[in-house]
Amino acid sequence: MPHLSEKASAMPASPIRKLVPFAETAKKKGRKIYHLNIGQPDIETPTSFRSAIQKADMKIVEYSHSAGNESYRRKLCGYYASYGINIDYSDIIITCGGSEAIEMAMLTCFNPGDEIIIPEPFYANYNGFSRAADVTVVPVRSYIENGFALPAIEDFEKVITPKTKGIMICNPGNPTGYLYTKEEILALRDLVKKHDLFLLSDEVYREFCYDGKSYVSVMHLDGIDENVILLDSISKRYSACGARIGAMISRNKELMAAAMKFAQARLSPPSYGQLGAEAALDTPAEYFIEVKAEYVSRRNFLVDSLNKMEGVFCPLPSGAFYCIAKLPIDDADKFCQWLLESFEHNNQTVMLAPATGFYSTPGAGKNEVRLAYVLNKSDLKNAMECLEMALQSYPGRTL
Repeated sequence: MPHLSEKASAMPASPIRKLVPFAETAKKKGRKIYHLNIGQPDIETPTSFRSAIQKADMKIVEYSHSAGNESYRRKLCGYYASYGINIDYSDIIITCGGSEAIEMAMLTCFNPGDEIIIPEPFYANYNGFSRAADVTVVPVRSYIENGFALPAIEDFEKVITPKTKGIMICNPGNPTGYLYTKEEILALRDLVKKHDLFLLSDEVYREFCYDGKSYVSVMHLDGIDENVILLDSISKRYSACGARIGAMISRNKELMAAAMKFAQARLSPPSYGQLGAEAALDTPAEYFIEVKAEYVSRRNFLVDSLNKMEGVFCPLPSGAFYCIAKLPIDDADKFCQWLLESFEHNNQTVMLAPATGFYSTPGAGKNEVRLAYVLNKSDLKNAMECLEMALQSYPGRTL
């Protein structure tokens, strides 16, 4: 057999999905699994989205423009304007989910061997996208003790080299749920300006900011229009993960013209997904008010339940619908597999994502897990009961 590529061998497995075979085996045994491992909300997709697709009368499902339907991009400008982000429709390329937006941005901005600094823990697939683009991720560590706040700017300065070409953030954060303050975003702006770096910002959770805290976009920043790339997706906003519609946005005309060549190479984003996404822009504000209130309720219950367990610590996140908890365990990967293979409580168990996959630093996150509070409160209650029982009987418990 011919040898596979070095990229294929080096490509990391998803920490969110790599335990799926164990979950499938557990389900075949008749066990109910509470999926807190993945950001798949149980919130209903807006009626406007679904109705637009149901009523579609496409005699031919044609290619769209490589940048996405112009009507959708123009309408999106109004959506962003409601967040104080003023752009032209030509500043937008519609992508096959936020994933393609990230990959396209990396391919457009970086050469093989270039370095990108990312505060860790970070969304696990950044590792995969960077590997595919031959870009080296340089992590700057944030810590659970202060809720995963932005590391000190001095920590960024220490790792900047001639190969450093960019910084990437997720705001509000996946997997931490941390919402960057205005002061933190401004500090990043100054750093980017000083070293003339690209600033990539994954902002797919902007709808979900809690406790009266403000969302500050990198698109709000003055003086670095040529440096900033906004990465977006409708997956979590409208609970439409399977639609695969995202966006890459920048006011840098040269950058967007270059990115269009990658967009043309993959032809076009999904037709039905764009149709639903455009209609979903008419979703009434009440939808988001209700969804946000539901997530706050779930967050409060989950974090409170975790912190009541002996030896567990979980900071209160201010955005998205994730949290990271530190558990009294020897190894998060072993624990999460054990939950599926060897544990059951009333024929139920819980599926978590080991936090090791959200770090780039070897050994980091070994006693941490990410939980997504995407289930209703009744299911969350059962899941927390399972987790508490599991922690009491896990052979590798450390406390």
